[in-house]
Amino acid sequence: MAKDKIAYVCSNCGQESGKWIGKCPSCGQWNTFKEVRVASDTGTIAAKATAVSVRNSRQQQSKAHRLGDITAQDEPRIDLRDDELNRVLGGGLVPGSIVLLGGEPGIGKSTLVLQTILRMQEKKVIYVSGEESAHQIKLRADRLGGGGTAGGSIHVDEANVFLVCETSLEAIFDRIREETPDIVVIDSIQTIATEDVESSPGSISQVRECAAALLRFAKTSGIPVILIGHINKEGTLAGPKILEHIVDTVVQFEGDQHHLYRILRSIKNRFGSTSELGIYEMRQDGLRQVSNPSELLLTQDHEGLSGIAISCAIEGVRPFLVETQALVSSAAYGTPQRSATGFDQRRLNMLLAVLEKRVGFKLMQKDVFLNIAGGLRVTDLAMDLSVIAAVLSSNVDTPIETGWCMAGEVGLSGEVRPVSRIEQRISEAEKLGFTHMILPKYNLNGIDPKKYHIALHPVRKVEEALRELFG
Repeated sequence: MAKDKIAYVCSNCGQESGKWIGKCPSCGQWNTFKEVRVASDTGTIAAKATAVSVRNSRQQQSKAHRLGDITAQDEPRIDLRDDELNRVLGGGLVPGSIVLLGGEPGIGKSTLVLQTILRMQEKKVIYVSGEESAHQIKLRADRLGGGGTAGGSIHVDEANVFLVCETSLEAIFDRIREETPDIVVIDSIQTIATEDVESSPGSISQVRECAAALLRFAKTSGIPVILIGHINKEGTLAGPKILEHIVDTVVQFEGDQHHLYRILRSIKNRFGSTSELGIYEMRQDGLRQVSNPSELLLTQDHEGLSGIAISCAIEGVRPFLVETQALVSSAAYGTPQRSATGFDQRRLNMLLAVLEKRVGFKLMQKDVFLNIAGGLRVTDLAMDLSVIAAVLSSNVDTPIETGWCMAGEVGLSGEVRPVSRIEQRISEAEKLGFTHMILPKYNLNGIDPKKYHIALHPVRKVEEALRELFG
């Protein structure tokens, strides 16, 4: 038997070294190298044997194809019976792919996956749980199938789901070889361990070797694998960075546990766009899809309140209205604070500098707090105009009239720059009953304002936009 090799791996980026190094040369982090024992023959034998067994049982063969003979057609996808999840994945689950779903503890990762596979009654699914017992999973499944908006289409007794409460990778492959499923779910990858690596579950070497074995199994057998992963205190996926490089798709489940809404966002996707967004509402009977994201702000009436502006943002291909809240007050301790929730704080500082330099409002000795309502985190640059409007509204304590919304990027010279897909934004605002919309003047080229039942106010500079809002 070959002797095991000792290596040092960076816990942040996965960089390997033959000796311990204080600072990682790849990511620049200090004291991140951990000693790992790499077995001469890792847990790939079981993965290969299982994949060959499943492939032979399905009479599938892999052979080489000439590049010119391959047709450029879309990959056949598995419908997950969930429009939001299908959109984020790029149209469905690709056979033979491996998907990593991450999120904070208690955010709803297991609930989302369980309710999805319970709807897929035509597919045989193996659900591997290393954290919960079969009794706990059955209780959650009964709750999801108890009726209501979120679980009305779930019938637990008719679902073709097999539970495996196991943490040994070799035992998991034995169960897969026996059942030959259509989909495999691992909950979670940090609890799985292989016998070929002498370390505890969740360590760098265990996570890496188990993920590599599952990847090899998925690619050779054609069976998709869904991994559920934890995140650390910095908000990134726990384990080595190489875990994100191994998988085909990385999906993150975000949201505040004190809010009802959850955001499903794609960080990496080899089979689709990473700009798509899925929105769910957490209910007692599971997660309900939010087909109209503007529900996040139209549930309450804020008429007569200052510091609130409505912007039409786009994430992926979906336009939706976002409520921007701002609070400006005198600095109590001498040094003014700048705080942003759901928005880039550096961009907030830039917009405040533009507001002070180009418009003439002095905010140097004032605290500025910014919040995107509903727990959203928005990166669309068209939010700039609403941020400035909300800050100024709070500063002068004057509310913005009901029925006004806006979209526009603000430059350093105070100009309002054009934004993409302006017609979709206008149509969304009109559909939701808004009567006035401020937009960049350049975006009005080629658009007939008469075909819309909403008054369009084109502006070139920030001063013009604020004049339209506050007179």
